[in-house]
Amino acid sequence: MQSTLTNQLNSAFTLFLSLLVEAMPFLLLGVLFSGLLLWFIDERKLLSYIPRHPLLGALVGSLIGFLFPVCECGNVPVARRLLMQGVPTPVAIGFLLAAPTINPIVIWATWTAFRDQPEIVVLRVVFSLTIATTIGWVFSVQPDFRPMLQPAIARALPKLEPHPSEKELVEAQTSPLLRSGTFFLGQPGGPVRLESVLEEKAASPFFRRPSKERLYLLLDSMVQELRELGGVLVIGSAIAAAIQVAAPRELILSLGQGPISSIVAMLLLATVVSICSTVDSFFALSFASTFTSGSLLAFLVFGPMIDLKGIGLMLSIFQPRAVIYLIVLAAQLTFLLTLAVNLHIS
Repeated sequence: MQSTLTNQLNSAFTLFLSLLVEAMPFLLLGVLFSGLLLWFIDERKLLSYIPRHPLLGALVGSLIGFLFPVCECGNVPVARRLLMQGVPTPVAIGFLLAAPTINPIVIWATWTAFRDQPEIVVLRVVFSLTIATTIGWVFSVQPDFRPMLQPAIARALPKLEPHPSEKELVEAQTSPLLRSGTFFLGQPGGPVRLESVLEEKAASPFFRRPSKERLYLLLDSMVQELRELGGVLVIGSAIAAAIQVAAPRELILSLGQGPISSIVAMLLLATVVSICSTVDSFFALSFASTFTSGSLLAFLVFGPMIDLKGIGLMLSIFQPRAVIYLIVLAAQLTFLLTLAVNLHIS
C-alpha cells in the first residue's frame, strides 16, 4: 500500500515537472511578446485598424494568432496587454481562445501527427476559428466589460468616452466658458480646457517617452507579469498532475467508441492533462485507434482553449463568472461541432 502511494507521488511529481518545464518557455515567450507590444505598438493606431463591428473584430482577433505563435500559456499575457491597450473585448477574447491553435507552429505539428488524416488538421483550424469568433461576438453584448475583469486590469483600461453624438450635442448646446474647469483663452478654435490638455499629456503613447524610461517600464512590466502568471502556472500544473495520477485511465478508454461518451471523455481529458498545444496532437494520436474522430477533434480544439493551467491564468484577467461563461460556451460549441462529425461518419 505504501509502495503504491509512493509510486503515485513520484508519478505526480514527475508529471508536475514535465508540465512546468513544457509550459514555462511558452509563458516566457508570451511575456516577451506582451513586452514587444508595449514597446512597439501605438495603441491609437492599433485601434484604428481593428474593425468596429463585433463579429468582424472577433474574427480579426482570432486570426492574430498567425502573427503571435504562442500556446495556451503564452496567450494570456498577450491578451491582457491587448485589453490594457484598449483593444475591444471581442478581439481580445477571439485571440485568447484561438491563438493557441490558429498559429503556424501548431498547424504544422498537427499536420505532422495526422498526415494520414488531413481532415483532422483542417477541421481543427475551422472549429477553433468558429468557436473563438462566436464567443468573442457573444461577449460583445456587454457594453462595459470592466465588471468581468479583475480590479487591477479594469483600472488599467482606457476611460470610457461618451457616445460621439451625445458628446457633440452637449458641446453644441453649451458654451465652453459656462462649463466647469479652467480654460486657455485666445487659442485657435476657441477656449481650450486645461484638464483636457493635462489628460492628453498623461495618456501619451508609450513609445513617445524617453528610451531609458521605456526600457525601465518594459522590464518592470515583464517581471510583474512573469511573477503573477508564473505563480498561477505552478499551482495549475500541480493540480493537473495530481488529477492525472488519480484519474482512472481504463474507464476513459472504455468510453472511447460512443459518439457522445467519447466526446465527453476527451473534453474532460483535455481539461485535466493540460498539454501544450504544440505537442497535444501527438498525445491525441495515441488514442486514434480507440477513440472516434470527433472525440479526437474535441481534445484538439477544447484543450488549447480550456485546461487547468489556462483556467488559472485566465483568473488573473477575468472574474470567476466570466471564466465560467468562457468554459461553458467553449464546451457546448465544441461538443455540438464534434458530435456532428461523429454522426456524419457513423
